[in-house]
Amino acid sequence: MAKSKPGRARRRGAERAERGEMHLSATAEYALRAMTHLASLPPGSSARAADLEAVTGTSAPYLAKVLRRLVVAGLLDSRKGHHGGFALARPPAEVRFADILQAVGHRPDPTRCAFGWGECDPDAPCPLHDAWSQLTASFRDWATTTTLAGVRPATGRRLPRARGPRA
Repeated sequence: MAKSKPGRARRRGAERAERGEMHLSATAEYALRAMTHLASLPPGSSARAADLEAVTGTSAPYLAKVLRRLVVAGLLDSRKGHHGGFALARPPAEVRFADILQAVGHRPDPTRCAFGWGECDPDAPCPLHDAWSQLTASFRDWATTTTLAGVRPATGRRLPRARGPRA
């Protein structure tokens, strides 16, 4: 496998920032994609790991680690065998995005200074303090109030079919 050139990831990050995109780790994005796909399936349905691999756009070994974290956190049920697969362990309305992010280790640091001055200090704020505090609060509000019940099925793209309801 070819290694990426130094600076390529930095350029991609800069391009994302220019488009106004928030940065989540790849692991967090894959977890959100997998959980969103499962939430869009009929109640009681499951999806095979290979189907989730196609939806998330990641490799099977990496996805297995992500899915395992979601199972350990109690967000997914997994079943091996012919009728196996992954299914939501709770109703979509009970799964917050914050739960998913926490399960895969994405924890924004609320004390981090965006200007690089160590810990955030409201008594001696950096030039970015007000804007950074607002962004952090908005992200926290989004993650803690948005659930999988609010996701919609993907349209315009061919996705793997769901397996029938679990017995």
